[in-house]
Amino acid sequence: QYPQHGQPPPQQEPPKPRIDINQMPMPGLVHARDQEIHSKQPYSTALRTGVPLVSTDFTAVDDGNSNPRFMRMTTYSVPHTEELLKASHIPLGMIVQPLADLAPSEEPVKLIDFGAEGPIRCLRCKTYINPHMVFINGGKHFVCNICRHENDVPDDYFCNLDMAGRRLDQDARPELRNGSVEFVATKDFVTHDPAPASFVFAVDVTWSAVQSGMVAQAAAAIKDALYSGPGLPPGARVAIITYDRSAHFYSLLPSLDQAQMMVVPDVNDIFVPINEGFAVDPDESRHVIEGLLDSLPAMFAQNRTAEPVLGAVVQAVHEALHRRGGKLLVFQTALPTFGPGALRQRDDPKLHNTEKERTLYEPQTAFYHEWAVKLVEEGISCSLYTFPSAYMDLATLSQLSTTTGGELYSYPGFSADRDGRRFAADLRSDVQRTYGSNAVLRIRASDGLRVDEHYGNLFMRNHVDVELAGVSSDSAVGALLHHDGKLDEKQDVYFQVALLYTTSDGQRRIRVHNLAVACTTLIGNMFRGAEMDTTMNLIAKMAVAEAHTTPLKAVREKLSDRCVQVLTAYRRNCASGSPPGQLILPESYKLQPLYTLSLLKSPAIRGGADVPIDQRIFHMCLLRQLSVRGSLNYFYPTITPLHALAEHEGEADPATGLVALPPPLRASYQMLDPAGACLLSGDGSLMLWLGRQVPAQFLQDALGVAALEHVDVTQHALPERDTALGRKIAAIAGQLVGARAGFANVQIVRQGIDQAEIQFATKLVEDRNSDNMTYVDYICAIHRQIQVEVRPKDGAEPKWSYN
Repeated sequence: QYPQHGQPPPQQEPPKPRIDINQMPMPGLVHARDQEIHSKQPYSTALRTGVPLVSTDFTAVDDGNSNPRFMRMTTYSVPHTEELLKASHIPLGMIVQPLADLAPSEEPVKLIDFGAEGPIRCLRCKTYINPHMVFINGGKHFVCNICRHENDVPDDYFCNLDMAGRRLDQDARPELRNGSVEFVATKDFVTHDPAPASFVFAVDVTWSAVQSGMVAQAAAAIKDALYSGPGLPPGARVAIITYDRSAHFYSLLPSLDQAQMMVVPDVNDIFVPINEGFAVDPDESRHVIEGLLDSLPAMFAQNRTAEPVLGAVVQAVHEALHRRGGKLLVFQTALPTFGPGALRQRDDPKLHNTEKERTLYEPQTAFYHEWAVKLVEEGISCSLYTFPSAYMDLATLSQLSTTTGGELYSYPGFSADRDGRRFAADLRSDVQRTYGSNAVLRIRASDGLRVDEHYGNLFMRNHVDVELAGVSSDSAVGALLHHDGKLDEKQDVYFQVALLYTTSDGQRRIRVHNLAVACTTLIGNMFRGAEMDTTMNLIAKMAVAEAHTTPLKAVREKLSDRCVQVLTAYRRNCASGSPPGQLILPESYKLQPLYTLSLLKSPAIRGGADVPIDQRIFHMCLLRQLSVRGSLNYFYPTITPLHALAEHEGEADPATGLVALPPPLRASYQMLDPAGACLLSGDGSLMLWLGRQVPAQFLQDALGVAALEHVDVTQHALPERDTALGRKIAAIAGQLVGARAGFANVQIVRQGIDQAEIQFATKLVEDRNSDNMTYVDYICAIHRQIQVEVRPKDGAEPKWSYN
C-alpha cells in the first residue's frame, strides 16, 4: 500500500506561518469548481455570463455570441465611462485567438458565400452583418450594432419581419444566428492569386549543429512531421535548405531518384538556383524527401564550418516564395557571424541586473526587422527553432518570428536524448495545426470605445490593421481598450473581430467573431464579470512591452502596484463595511496576488544576474505569443500526486476520452510527501519527483526498479510498464502534456539526491525562490499596502474572506 494523500512527512515541521497555507486561494480548486459547473450541460453563448474558464473542458453552443475559445474579455461587464474604469484599476481588454481549435463536440464554423458582391456590411464603419444588427422598417433597413448607422438592405437580401421584429429567415442564415462565421472573400480582398502554403525547412549544418546532434534530430523530426499523423494540410508544398557559410538548395522533383544539391557560395548576392523542384508536393516526392533527410547527418558529418549564414537564407526564401506566401522554419544553433545580417558577440555580464541591461533587449542591427517586414509583405511567416550552447542574440534574431506572426522555440544546451522528443513534438504541432497566411486582423468596438494597443507577434503599419504573415490555431492577439466617449448603459457593448486570411489550401476567407457584453454603471458588476486568466495574460503582455523602455525593477514594482490598486478598489467600493483587519478578495480576482508573484518570479521579469539574456528574451517572447490557455501552466504549474491514486484516477472517460486526474497539490515544497511521488507539468515537459522514502513497491510498479538509488535519472521518458500503476501514470502524463504535443520528455528528480532538484524547486512558485517572497509573505505585504491605502493606521494581520 502507498501512503494516502496528506499524510504528514516524518520530519521536523517548519515553523507555522501566520496564515494557514491551506486557506490560501489555489488555482486547482478554482478550476475544479468551474469544471463541475460546466460538465453538466453545454454552455450557450447567448447567456453571456458565467463564461467557462479557459482551464475547463466544455462544449459551447454558438447562439449568437462568439465561442470563448475565439475571444475572451478581461471583464464581461464593461464600464460606461473612463472614470469608472480608472476607479476599478481593471485593465479593459481582450485576447483574440481567431483560428482556435474547437472541441470535437462543437459545431465547426459555418462557411458562407455571398457571391461577387460579398457579405453585407455597414456603409459607415464596414462592420460585417451579424446577429446583433437590428432590422427595421419592415426589413428594408438595418441598424449597425457598432456605430448605430441606419443602412439600406439590398433587394436580394430583403426578408419580411415577424411580430417581434425578427427576420423570418433568421434561423436559416448562419450570419444572423451564429456569433462566429466565415465568409468567402471577394476579388477585392485578393492582392495576388492565393496558393496553398509552402513550408520551407532551413537547417543549420555547421559544426556545432552536427556535434550537438541537432542535424540528425531535425532531419528525423521533419520526416516525422511530414509523414506521421495527418501530415501537412492538403495541397501544401515542401522545400528544404541547408546552410553553413554557403546556402545549399535541393531539387526535390518526383522524377528524380535522389535530391539534387545546388550550392550558392556567394551569400552576399544570394539567389535560388532552382526553378522547378524547389517546393514540391510532399507525397509525390516522398521517396526523394525521405532519402535526403536520411542522408543529411552523414552528408555533413565532417563539416568543420562554424558560421551559419542566416540572413542570406531569409533573403533566398523571400525570393523563392514571392507572391505565394508560406512558412519558413529555421533551425539555428549559433550566432550568425557571417554574410548578410552578420552579428557580433555583445553580451556583457556587467550589464546584467542593471538599468543598462535593457540595451541588450534592443536589436543590434535593423537587418532582421527590415527583412521580417519584407516577409510580411509576401505573407511569409517564420518559426525560429534555436539550440543555443552560447549567446545567440535572440533579441535581434527573434524579430523574424515576432514580426511575422511566427513563434520562437528554444532548447538550451540541446541534447538529443533529453530534448529530442520535445523538439519533434513541437515541430509536428507547428506544421500540422490549422494555419493561414497573408492575414489582416481588425477589431471593431461600439462607439465610445477604441483599441489603444495591440500585443502579440504581429506587424502594424497603422493603428487599426494587425498584419499577420502567418496565423495558426494557437496565434493570440491582445488588445487594450480605452474609452473615447461615454457608453449608453442601457445598451450592450459590441465587438467584432474580422480576420482576412488565406487558408493553407489556398482559399481567401474572412473569419468574423462577434461578441455582445453588458454595459454597467456599477464597479461591483465589473468585478463579478472579470476573468483572471485573461487579465493576467494581458498584463503579462503589457509588462513585456514596457520592459523594452522601462527598467525591470520599475516593471516589477508596477506589477505589484497594479495588484494592490485592483484589490484596494474592490475593498474601497465593494466591501467598505468589512472589519479593518480583514483581507477581502473578490471571487474573480482572488488568484491575482499568486499570479502576480508567479510573473515576478518568471525569467522574463525577475531580478538577479543569474538569468542569461537569451533566456530572458525567450521568456519575454513566450509571454508575448502565449494564448490564455497556453499561459495557464506558465503562471502556476500542475503538480499531480501519483502515490495514492483512487480507482478511477488515471482512467479515461469512455465518453470524453479525458483521463481523471487526482486533486493537484499546492506548488510548495512543504506540500510534498517524502513517502510519495508526483508529476510537475509547467511548460510542456514533465518532472517526476520521487520522495526519499517512496515505497519500493511503487518504484517497482512504476519504474521497474527496487530502490531509489537504482532509478536511471538519465532516461528522458517514462518506462512502459505493464502494471496497473504504470498504465495509469502513462495516461496521466499524456493528459498533462496534451494530446497535440505528444508525449513530452520527462526529467526524473530524486529528493535529496539529484542536482536537478534545484531546478524543480524554482518551479514551486509558492515558496521563497528566484529572489522573491513566499506566497504567504507576498499576500501579507499586499494586504499591508491595501491597509495603507484604505486605513493608514490599521496594521492588523489579515483574516480571509472571498466575495
